[in-house]
Amino acid sequence: MKSSRKIVRIKPNQGYLTVQTDGAQFQIYLIDDNIIRIRGTFAKSFAPEASYALVKTAWNDQLDDLFKDEREQVTPLPIQLTENDDEYLVPGPKYDLHIEKNPFGFKITDKSGNVVHEDLPKRSFLQDDNGRSFHYSRMGDHNYFYGFGEKSGKLNKFKRRMRMHNTDSLGWNAAKSDPLYKMIPFYIDLDSQQNMASGIFYNNAYDSVFDMDCEHSNYWQRYSYFECDGGDIDLFFIGGPTVKDVVEHYTDLTGKSALAPLASFGYMGSTMYYTELDQHSDEAILDFVDTCKKNGIPCDGFFLSSGYTSGKDGKRYVFNWNKQRFPNPDDFVKELKKRGVLLAPNIKPGLLLTHPFMDEFEKGNAFVKTSDEKGFETDQYWGGDAHFIDFTSENGRNTWNRFMTKALLSKGITSIWNDNNEYEISNGDAVVDADGLKKPIKSLKPIMPTMMAKSAKKAIHDYDPNIRPYLINRAGFAGIQRYAQTWAGDNRTSWTNVKYNVPTVLGMGLSGVANQGCDIGGFDGPAPEPELFVRWVQNGIFQPRFSIHSSNTDNTVTEPWMYPEYTSYIRDAIQLRYRLVPYFYSLLFEASTKGSPIMRPLVYEFQDDPKVLEESFEFMLGPSLLIANVLDKGQTMKKVYLPKGADWVNLADSQYYEGGQTIELPVDLHSIPMFLRTGGIVPTAPHLMNLHNQSIEQLNLLIEPSVEASFMLYEDDGKTNDYQKGDYLTTKFAVSSSDDGVVVDVTNNGTYKTSVQKLQLEVMCPDVAPAQVSVAGTEIQQFLNHEKFEKADQGWFFNGENRRVIVKLSRPEEKKYQIHLNFAVKDLISI
Repeated sequence: MKSSRKIVRIKPNQGYLTVQTDGAQFQIYLIDDNIIRIRGTFAKSFAPEASYALVKTAWNDQLDDLFKDEREQVTPLPIQLTENDDEYLVPGPKYDLHIEKNPFGFKITDKSGNVVHEDLPKRSFLQDDNGRSFHYSRMGDHNYFYGFGEKSGKLNKFKRRMRMHNTDSLGWNAAKSDPLYKMIPFYIDLDSQQNMASGIFYNNAYDSVFDMDCEHSNYWQRYSYFECDGGDIDLFFIGGPTVKDVVEHYTDLTGKSALAPLASFGYMGSTMYYTELDQHSDEAILDFVDTCKKNGIPCDGFFLSSGYTSGKDGKRYVFNWNKQRFPNPDDFVKELKKRGVLLAPNIKPGLLLTHPFMDEFEKGNAFVKTSDEKGFETDQYWGGDAHFIDFTSENGRNTWNRFMTKALLSKGITSIWNDNNEYEISNGDAVVDADGLKKPIKSLKPIMPTMMAKSAKKAIHDYDPNIRPYLINRAGFAGIQRYAQTWAGDNRTSWTNVKYNVPTVLGMGLSGVANQGCDIGGFDGPAPEPELFVRWVQNGIFQPRFSIHSSNTDNTVTEPWMYPEYTSYIRDAIQLRYRLVPYFYSLLFEASTKGSPIMRPLVYEFQDDPKVLEESFEFMLGPSLLIANVLDKGQTMKKVYLPKGADWVNLADSQYYEGGQTIELPVDLHSIPMFLRTGGIVPTAPHLMNLHNQSIEQLNLLIEPSVEASFMLYEDDGKTNDYQKGDYLTTKFAVSSSDDGVVVDVTNNGTYKTSVQKLQLEVMCPDVAPAQVSVAGTEIQQFLNHEKFEKADQGWFFNGENRRVIVKLSRPEEKKYQIHLNFAVKDLISI
């Protein structure tokens, strides 16, 4: 066992600091005000810099050219080293790094002296005889741990031991299963006593383990640790002090979420059932789309399961269209487009040895190689033995993209579903190209699916540079959010999973992946019972990826109308999602610029309230809406905790509640408990049924005006990359209140010509109705007759039933204007 116990030598260099101990050696960079890199190795020298995860560096990296359109190299902050009896000190603008001499260890404090990270003394960095490295961190009695990527169980991972490893986890249990499909070695540590959050990211793609106070030893203070099977302990400390800050800074490092097309927020139909029919699968899918329309259920896409590639032996052969099931793929894609439905075909990176295109892929030198590099590695895959595409090889990527272009893109397909890409190759010493560096697969397994997504993005760009790709990935590493929407694989149909899928999605959001979801209704197992199905859809409509997807084990197919008496509940829920599309899209824009999750745990918005630190099942949709779905069977009463720090409006009855209390509400099968926070602003679109063929011509704004707040609405064409050239529009709605009323200041910025022609504001007025309303300084008409108001293009009406004033107007063309609601009470008696 190698151990770092004392400092042997310390030396400032140009831009970084080197520290030599009696065990490991370290390089330290102050990347910016919030991020400190501590890279440690027990080898004699550091391996070449070659990161697939980082988009922000302060050093030269051998993959800089590969990521030249994504990566920024910054100048690190200067190292100012001072020494005293017990330690060396490296001060920074927000955080100071203390390097303890003996016993050796790192400690990080804020400028007030609060400790935000500390290595475990005498046990900071270790390496065992098998080459596994360990980093031990000291912890106290008030730590909450969030993130870790795609994980089961509750949001707080205190007392959990979790394995980082990509695996095809069919039928997984959302309360207990571990590991799952994705590997993101990043977590947030919230010290509730200090109310300070910080993060640690380990840039290491080897299989690893996190232990968050599960293991104990009488000889040591309480600790957590990270253990990796190989490579460096390359850790990045990420400052807060809020959870929100940590997520933003972490995504500065690994990338923001891709701005997917607007239609990606539509309902995506999917099932394995149709593509396993003996013939006429295309007709069955078109009928599914038509049946959605007949039932008033919006639909914007269909995820095409891999049965479309089946050969005569029934096995999957990627890029091979089954002509019995799809006689004319080109016409099929065109027919879907006419109906306003995109097609996202499933593709898999493992090629069975019997694949009809195997010779061409071998000639293209596309596969992961054996450890002696004399052949292509073979391992078990779905259907038998297979070779695996090497996405860290330019040959692999180019060969793959050539077939993708011919089989899919040339038919008008712009959405790609990357599936079964966990790379469960048993021989960890099989060799991958690593873009010229030649590395064992065990060091880069989770990088493969991430690079598979990057490769698809490039293929689509090369085919048509102005097409905005919609990519969906099952597996991935830190940074997958830059390319793809993700989903949490093949969950089991159960009440447990509908409930515990919520913290799975929330944890991914805190791990930088803002655009994700889970299969709605359950993928594996029997069809969901009616109540379970309704509750799953009512919950799923708030996930960024919304797809009812199934491979039922009882010869059924999960469809919105599978229980006719319950179809109205399904339809109403999906239509609610479509009304929220402007809100969703604006939140995705925020994710693409700030890294903010779309579905947010309560701790993200209300860190000052200690009662939300353990909350796993209620969540915020963006900053304004609290969602408290019914997630347990047979519930007729629902307890809801309303966080302290805001008051809350129940959208079902417009009743106000003070924050910091638990309330209990009656619920029925139609109930979707939603609460608007004071100061909340939510843009919605009425009458939306298709995001491809319909434009948003009317925008409704739900506003609670008692607290000063603002919201940024984002608009572009939703389809192309013109937004990257500046063709988009942001509209800031800033709401403030005073003695004489409520003011909504509207500021437009951008060149995009919006399709929105009409605005409608719904402003909460719990105490008094307005006396008058003006737009851009001109008073508009009040209507006392609701029928006349409905027919008018402009004016306002007070709805006494829900105590809201409704203001209608044509969207002004001015860049800036103001809507003023005057609440001065008229004295009708003295007149």
